[in-house]
Amino acid sequence: MDWSIYTDALVEGVELLASGAADIWIIIETSFRVSGAATLVALGLGVPLGVLLGTRRFAGRRLALIAANTGMGLPPVAVGLVVAMGLSRRGPFGELGLLYTNNAMVIAQVLIALPLVVAFTAASVAAVPRQLRLQARSLGASRFRELVLVVGEARMGVAAAVAAGFGAIISEVGAVQMVGGNIAGDTRVMTTAIVQFTRMGRYGQALGLALMLLGMIAIVNAVLVIGQTSAERYEGRR
Repeated sequence: MDWSIYTDALVEGVELLASGAADIWIIIETSFRVSGAATLVALGLGVPLGVLLGTRRFAGRRLALIAANTGMGLPPVAVGLVVAMGLSRRGPFGELGLLYTNNAMVIAQVLIALPLVVAFTAASVAAVPRQLRLQARSLGASRFRELVLVVGEARMGVAAAVAAGFGAIISEVGAVQMVGGNIAGDTRVMTTAIVQFTRMGRYGQALGLALMLLGMIAIVNAVLVIGQTSAERYEGRR
């Protein structure tokens, strides 16, 4: 068995990243910018929705939870199809001219990450003991302060929502290729570039980007874990 295809590609990929080739780093920067923006938007929308579903009882709550949990398994290509149709010339938002732009990719990624953020947040918030909220109310805490306290107690679940959302969208290929078009120097991201380089037999470039993709996901998760453990140590000293 000849494993040289892997070793040669690994060496070439590392050398390519170390060389600072502009086209490769533009791809990496575009990936991080698009997925980072989508993650922030998904958090801004998903965390409040998750807190609402996890702390309130209202008509339609169960249906909303089912929708959020179902959305966690939503096929990215289906999201890409719906967004591409909506932004196409014949679509309801075609006049905006967003198809094959970074903004179109952000929209698709937000739709992929949002159910994950909502479901993880709702589950973690719902697990916070109700007695804690009742105690906060008895001490005169405002509704906003009560919710802040609940989110603080559920921070590990919220951190998991961040990791799940970011990991799902930065490693996704179908939707971003459908709505972004994989345009060199503009909408080409790491996942679409990996697919293209592999088809061209340029394994070194593909593997170099794959390593960078894994590294970015690992760094985000490491930061979240360090933040969680630091908070635990702080609370242990109190």
